[in-house]
Amino acid sequence: MSRLAQTAGLTDVQQEILSTVRDFVDKEIIPVATQLEHRDEYPTEIVEGLKELGLFGLMIPEEYGGLGESLLTYALCVEEIARGWMSVSGIINTHFIVAYMLKQHGTQEQKDTFLPRMALGEVRGAFSMSEPALGSDVSAITSKGVKDGDEYVLDGQKMWLTNGGTSTLVAVLCKSDEGHPEGTAPHKSMTTFLVEKEAGFGEVRPGLTIPGKIDKMGYKGVDTTELIMDGLRIPANRVLGGTTGRGFYQMMDGVEVGRVNVAARGCGVAQRAFELGVSYAQQRQTFGKPIAQHQAIQFKLAEMATKIEAAHAMMVNAARKKDSGERNDLEAGMAKYLASEYCKEVVEDAFRIHGGYGFSKEYEIERLYREAPMLLIGEGTAEIQKMIIGRRLLEEYRLQG
Repeated sequence: MSRLAQTAGLTDVQQEILSTVRDFVDKEIIPVATQLEHRDEYPTEIVEGLKELGLFGLMIPEEYGGLGESLLTYALCVEEIARGWMSVSGIINTHFIVAYMLKQHGTQEQKDTFLPRMALGEVRGAFSMSEPALGSDVSAITSKGVKDGDEYVLDGQKMWLTNGGTSTLVAVLCKSDEGHPEGTAPHKSMTTFLVEKEAGFGEVRPGLTIPGKIDKMGYKGVDTTELIMDGLRIPANRVLGGTTGRGFYQMMDGVEVGRVNVAARGCGVAQRAFELGVSYAQQRQTFGKPIAQHQAIQFKLAEMATKIEAAHAMMVNAARKKDSGERNDLEAGMAKYLASEYCKEVVEDAFRIHGGYGFSKEYEIERLYREAPMLLIGEGTAEIQKMIIGRRLLEEYRLQG
């Protein structure tokens, strides 16, 4: 185990799970990640291995066939998986956000229908808020769900859907005016719809099209797509929680879990970058000695390790806060902001340590250098995190009188 990013107070079960995941990452992910990433190939065998380990049911309650583990356990597993290949962590993240939203907000029928199959990885989840004309401004969504008898008709275009092609259940946020008269605050007239579909691309059910994968700078392998709804009919019993107008709150609850996940991914990618940097620094020689013996490189390694420790501690704190049942938007925002920024800096320092070889696709650090920027944007930009943090601090420290 690495000396860095250790977590105190874990149970024997948690330690056993993490040890198993770390072994899987070392043996099954790291050796093939760069090759698959360069081909932009979906990691089918890796995903099947994660299913066998039970990771798709990690946080799903035992009564539905899952392992019933905490957000902390999940975040620490994500940290390990991202250390191997960040794209794989994205595959399970969107799945777990949907499973979490179902567990917290779904009707009993919805839980009974989906959670057992999600625990096995037979149903794979994705969620969708963003649209082509908006990202962080969720209140500006234009996709609509209109009641028509016992169904809703959905129209609109969504963007940046992780697992868009491989998922079979998508939680989609739309405006729904039913019971919400004109003038209602935008966040009170949104509804989450549970959309079942076939895996694949093209028209995956009548009225629903998943175009091909978006070609990205990094974060390859995982399929990122658009989602186009044109007269898509959804039964009324597929409104998450059974009541319209609660979609914004349901999604934000899920996003808090997602932000802890992004923080964990940042920690994992940063750890791998440090491992590569500290290893290369002891092999590469200049002026008659390994570059690790030069003070300038030792300073870099010291700064990198300190940033990893700080980001990991904040991520663990945010996860434990959520597990306690307390509001954690402040802690999740801080963890996501710090971990993603520090990840970028640690990866760049490792890139610099590699010198010219860092620019070569033969070296793993080149892949990490392209992957780290996604964390600066995913689940809300740094600027959005700062807004959340600032507003929450003002709530906590509001002057009296």
